Amino acid sequence: MKKIIFMGTPAYATCILKALLENENFNIVALFTQPDKAVGRKQILTPSHTKAFLSSHSSCIPIFTPKSLKDEATIKQINDLKPDFIVVAAYGKILPKAILDIAPCVNLHASLLPKYRGASPIQSAILNGDEKSGVCTMLMEEGLDTGAILESLECDIKDKNSSEVFEILANLAAKLIISTLLNFKNLVPKKQDENLATQCAKIKKEDGMITLNNAREIYQKYLAFTPWPNIFLANGLKFLELELVDENKIFKQEGEILELDKESFLLSCKQGILRIKKLQESGKKILDGRTYLNGKRLKVGDYLH
Repeated sequence: MKKIIFMGTPAYATCILKALLENENFNIVALFTQPDKAVGRKQILTPSHTKAFLSSHSSCIPIFTPKSLKDEATIKQINDLKPDFIVVAAYGKILPKAILDIAPCVNLHASLLPKYRGASPIQSAILNGDEKSGVCTMLMEEGLDTGAILESLECDIKDKNSSEVFEILANLAAKLIISTLLNFKNLVPKKQDENLATQCAKIKKEDGMITLNNAREIYQKYLAFTPWPNIFLANGLKFLELELVDENKIFKQEGEILELDKESFLLSCKQGILRIKKLQESGKKILDGRTYLNGKRLKVGDYLH
């Protein structure tokens, strides 16, 4: 039975951790995850998804939440556990060489590397309108997502939002890690082609702000930023559910209400048309499109500002 130290933080990581726990070939000897964070308006101290899962699992597996992986005490803790593998999935910290040298460190990255190295591979693939994405296992080194690829699995992501793609890739990653660890000795690591490498940054709330310029771009942002940070106009009005109706038609003026139906309305962009199904003003209830317009006394031919 192989001894595994697991390092991961969000729900994506929990799915992979669960698969390892359920497999009789592996023994999880510790979880390393991000420290508890203050969440929401009341700033309630909340554990990471993996920590909450393992705590409710009635498990005796030790959980560590170090602020840094570089201090000698943490490195000694990991060394003393004598792992056969260190499995990393969206942990949120870069592993120093002192830890990389302890055991093979296998990372599960939610893109088909070398494309989309960094913090937001799923959102970046959706923003760019990619129809295919995937997950890969890689041998970690000191660079960010630069290690040799061990295995990968591909999937279709067309018209899927971030939440849906996260779930698909988490389930693929859960299968892939079992395959990679069981076949580790027979796998030939494949060096990444640096000429094909792309980087992606961490998503910030302000990335969700849109102008009614290009309907296709707005639609891809809507998919990429659901469930967070959503898309919203400069006045804070959120578009929570929409469809791309046309991506080519050119309008002199954006924001015109073109057509109404029972629960939604068509809205012009400088290029293209969107169907707006659900909206929310700051601090107010979510409304269907028609109800929102009725409340604002807006009709066909008026403009949404």
